Formats: sequence, structure tokens, C-alpha cells
Amino acid sequence: MISAPQLAVVAAGIFFLIGLLTGTWKYLQIRQSENGRAHPYVDICHRASLLYAFAAMLLAEFAHISELSSAVELIATALVLFYFATAILTYFVHGLLRDTDNQLQPPFRIGRRNLPGAAIGLLMWTLIIAETGGFLVLFYGVLIAIF
Repeated sequence: MISAPQLAVVAAGIFFLIGLLTGTWKYLQIRQSENGRAHPYVDICHRASLLYAFAAMLLAEFAHISELSSAVELIATALVLFYFATAILTYFVHGLLRDTDNQLQPPFRIGRRNLPGAAIGLLMWTLIIAETGGFLVLFYGVLIAIF
């Protein structure tokens, strides 16, 4: 079974690779654009992927130091990484479809499909709770280990 630090390191590698590949995509769009800019969500996907790669490494180190049970560390880490990956995927899709420049502004869309506002709100609140809660669990484990 994979450990929390291993999962986070693998996710960091995937996120970093996505960041590098979307950087190429961004560059190609910049070269083809009259205003010298890529679609906002191509830019966001590129930057977020790179940032999430380093955040995943931070999670790996926290999970490594933590003195909580392996199962608790794995669940906490997986929750945070799942929402990081979901964000990257959403940014990628919006960049590919060029369907919005602000995914949190109504009408909420993916391609030509409108999404209910309640679904976006629910997704954002679960993201906030999972990412913050998962990190707090790992940070608590680190504090126990240190003090």
C-alpha cells in the first residue's frame, strides 16, 4: 500500500509535469495571439500546476514528519491532493474549451453546458473544507512530533 509521503511525491511529479507541458501550451498561445497572451485558464493551469507541485512536496514532508496513524495521514493527504488535481483539471478544461475567463462568475459553464450555481458553491465549500482540513490534520501530526 502506498504511504502518504509517497502519494504526495508522485502527485508532485504529475503536477510538475503538467505545469511544464501547459507552459509549452501557454507559450504557443502567446506566439499565436495578437495581444501576446494565452487564454487566462491556460495561464492559470500552468501556474497552479507548478505551485501545487511544490505544495504536494510540502504535504509529503509533513506526512513524513507527522506521528499520526498512516491511515489518517493517507486520507488527509489524499483529500488535499484530490482537490488540487480537480482544480488543475478544471483549469485545463476551461483553457481547452475557452469557455470562460472567470469560472466563479455566473453563468457557470463548462463548454456549452450551464452548471447550477448550487453545485459550484457545494464544490467550493467541499474544496475549502478538504484542503484546509486535510492540511490541518497533517500540521497537527507535525506539531505532535515536534512538541
